[in-house]
Amino acid sequence: MSPGTLRPPRCPRTRHGQGWQPLPVRVALAVDGLQPAADAVEDEEDALLRHEGPLLSQRLHLAPEGPPLPKASGRSPPPPPHAARGRGLRPCLSPQPTAPPRSFQLDYEQDCFRKDGAPFRYVSGSIHYARVPRPAWRDRLLKMYMSGLNAVQVYVPWNYHEPLPGVYDFSGDRDVEAFLDLTAELGLLVILRPGPYICAEWEMGGLPAWLLWKSDIVLRSSDPAFLAAVDSWLHVLLPKIKPRLYQHGGNIISVQVENEYGSYYACDYDYLRHLLGSFRALLGGEALLFTTDGARAEELRCGTLQGLYATVDFGPDSNVTEAFGAQRSIEPRGPLVNSEYYTGWLDYWGGAHASTSAAQVARGLADMLRLGANVNMYMFHGGTNFAYWSGADLKAQYKPVTTSYDYDAPLSEAGDPTEKLFAIRTVISKFQPLPVGPMPPATPKYAYGRVDLHKHADLLDVLHVLSPSGPIRSQFPLTFEAIKQAHGFVLYHTQLPRDVPAPAPLSAPPHGVRDRGYVMLQKEYQGTLERDGQTTLRVTGRAGDALDVLVENMGRLSFGANFSDFKGLLGNLSLDSSPLSTWLIYPLAIDAAVQQGWPHAALPQSSGRGRSGPAFYTGTFETPGIAWDTFVKFPGWSKGQLWINGFNLGRYWPRRGPQQTLFVPGSVLRVGCPNNITVLELEGAPSTPFLLFLDQPLLNRTLSPSTWTAE
Repeated sequence: MSPGTLRPPRCPRTRHGQGWQPLPVRVALAVDGLQPAADAVEDEEDALLRHEGPLLSQRLHLAPEGPPLPKASGRSPPPPPHAARGRGLRPCLSPQPTAPPRSFQLDYEQDCFRKDGAPFRYVSGSIHYARVPRPAWRDRLLKMYMSGLNAVQVYVPWNYHEPLPGVYDFSGDRDVEAFLDLTAELGLLVILRPGPYICAEWEMGGLPAWLLWKSDIVLRSSDPAFLAAVDSWLHVLLPKIKPRLYQHGGNIISVQVENEYGSYYACDYDYLRHLLGSFRALLGGEALLFTTDGARAEELRCGTLQGLYATVDFGPDSNVTEAFGAQRSIEPRGPLVNSEYYTGWLDYWGGAHASTSAAQVARGLADMLRLGANVNMYMFHGGTNFAYWSGADLKAQYKPVTTSYDYDAPLSEAGDPTEKLFAIRTVISKFQPLPVGPMPPATPKYAYGRVDLHKHADLLDVLHVLSPSGPIRSQFPLTFEAIKQAHGFVLYHTQLPRDVPAPAPLSAPPHGVRDRGYVMLQKEYQGTLERDGQTTLRVTGRAGDALDVLVENMGRLSFGANFSDFKGLLGNLSLDSSPLSTWLIYPLAIDAAVQQGWPHAALPQSSGRGRSGPAFYTGTFETPGIAWDTFVKFPGWSKGQLWINGFNLGRYWPRRGPQQTLFVPGSVLRVGCPNNITVLELEGAPSTPFLLFLDQPLLNRTLSPSTWTAE
């Protein structure tokens, strides 16, 4: 079982709303949500003109002032001219008599989508199946449907499905076909985003780490090595997608090519043209392909291409008129589309918990719907970065993303409806009829209480278990990629070359530790080196003393100028300015050991060296006849990783914050037998180690940066 794959539940579960069917469209002019229901809101054009002023229709005229920014290889001929007033306000009211019986198309004449020839507007929300346990898929999707959405937007993370070159995994939580089939069963259309790059605050933006085995590869470009890997992947993925396209009887109405490419430094049009050719060859000529970019001219210049319909993304704090005006500079005709309307934002370790008011999100949504725009809300349900899947940004410094991907979304991390959801639902109800029936309730939670743990072993004492292949010998340190390890941890071992009677600096080059290095001398913890933080420790010792550095990968960059983000020790450590050499490098397969029952099936090997430094702790608890969702808190713990029943729940870091609890899906837990807890604490456990299981999360406590070095 791979990290991040949930076992199926041990006992039957109630699934809310099985058998519920989509509500049929009510009247001819309220086609698929195109216009407000007549009895719900006032005339939308009049309301909008009163709200925005008489110049709004001119500002959103489809022929913008001045020449439009050209797409990379030019634009197709424009459709016939038409009257200016009302464009984007009351589009696309007439049916298309010659449309095929099952089609999804762009209408450049009426500035809308057409579904089976009829005007169509989607109101969609993002959900990532890789961040939601498979047993919860139905619950989350049903809540999205009952919120009034008629579509969902879905990323496909390449690295989630191809962990090694040519090795594919579409089982369990990774069964994307089962997820797509479930969306169809529940009456939801799909806007698919298969990458190959997706960002999503996901490890390496969805690109597999094994691409970096070729150290000079240029990612997201026409580099032949990159294109060969992309083509191999697309030839596996897209044939699974083609029969699910709307034109072929499925529910996928559109497919995005790449993602926000205009924000990437390469600006390689040959790469985009290659992707367009591959998508067309594998999906056919009728598939509606599109791009998404930020609403700035420089982003749209490099991110768009003839043959791919250009859409934009922006949040509730943006000027709607200006943002859609940017789309109009590239697409003078066609539907207005916000592919990522931000309902909240992500959290970084050490930052504040992001929040966006429900009123602000609802107001911005209403403004766009009045314009007749198509909107996807990112995120509608965020979920969790289980295992090692969280990514990172580079904003002056390295900023790793938290385990929780709650996103302050309308559905919480645990899938519970929020005030924001009901505010959004109310807005949607003014533009299209809602499904009949109540919103499914929050899933039940349980506070299992305190669970005592005991120390099993220091990490350095169980290398024979964690690295069964043994160490790799090298004169100088090697990166994770050089030893073909994607995630987790690698141990670097050497010896002091001379006596060090007085404290001397042990230093890493700037940004040379990717991302955190836990330093031990003679198996005694000395402190932590950090990528953009502390890079020097002062040590003493004797010639031949063992020096060990456990390096943690905190997530590869998912967004940034150049994200070939190699991990490990990227340069040599030096002692008093003299480089250290002759290293033993241990790739650690911790997840494989834990999934095979270690350490619960092994005798404790505690050395009695105290509670500082990397060590494993274990404990068990039983559920009182139920296995409900819960949240685990880490009183007095520092930083580490948590597994329950072999499932990697992700990183905890209460000392840095803001996240204080990890979400534990009930589907991970067992009824009628002990639940095995394994904790890898990296810096220091409390004197009395225990965990506390709660029935609600704690996501909003951040430590002051001035205290980080004192950790």
